[in-house]
Amino acid sequence: MKALINIILLLIWPLLASAGISDMNVVLLGDSNTWIGGDDCSKPKGWNYWWTRAAAPASCRSYARSGATWTNTAATKRNLTENIAVIGNDNVIYNQVERLTEAVESGKQQIPDLIVIAAGTNDAWFYKKRPGLLGCSPEKVDTATLLSEPPAKITSLAGSIFYSCLLLQKRYPDALIVITTPHQSTAVAADRLVRVSDIIARCGAILSIPVIRQDTGSGIVAEDERRRKVNTSDGTHTSEAGARMVAQFLLNEINTIVQNR
Repeated sequence: MKALINIILLLIWPLLASAGISDMNVVLLGDSNTWIGGDDCSKPKGWNYWWTRAAAPASCRSYARSGATWTNTAATKRNLTENIAVIGNDNVIYNQVERLTEAVESGKQQIPDLIVIAAGTNDAWFYKKRPGLLGCSPEKVDTATLLSEPPAKITSLAGSIFYSCLLLQKRYPDALIVITTPHQSTAVAADRLVRVSDIIARCGAILSIPVIRQDTGSGIVAEDERRRKVNTSDGTHTSEAGARMVAQFLLNEINTIVQNR
């Protein structure tokens, strides 16, 4: 029965895809819930597996890494090779941006038309390892001079979001950037997840980058997963069922953003 359901989904989901997305070269950045779908989006426990099959973009490549945070530390440096699958000083979205840039410049990656960044879970979960996380509110970040600083000088969540997104906007001015907040997790206190998600949303608003609130809309509910894990395997990472659900939610949201661009 499971195999039959998967076959049916693969047959009907492309009918839901947007013609706009089908013309796009897509790049994904993020943490483990994107990483588990594989760099080539071929593993069904990741939302990007199902999303790619439904949206049918011209190309889709993931640069996500397990353990990644938005937030830099005072020891963060440019690092194109590290893949430690846990939280670390260089396991940050900034370095995914740098890996993407290296791939584009070397001809390994098409210039992206759509960049989706799905991160924030680890910022909320491992906040004690990111002491600068709340060091500056989005409204107080000086975006005019930010890129003149090395990443190790930008240690707040808000500053780190601006830093990576401004780099992407500078390097790929024609690309549509979409940010998602993390979905709910049994490992993260609800108020902390909301606080991180609110900062992400406020940064998006200041940068005129659309933000999709997974914490309120993806369908993954922490209290439900505490009672019985269905949409996650461990309370945080999506099961195959959860990945399909998140993919459908993001398909609808991103389709709307693309069509209204």
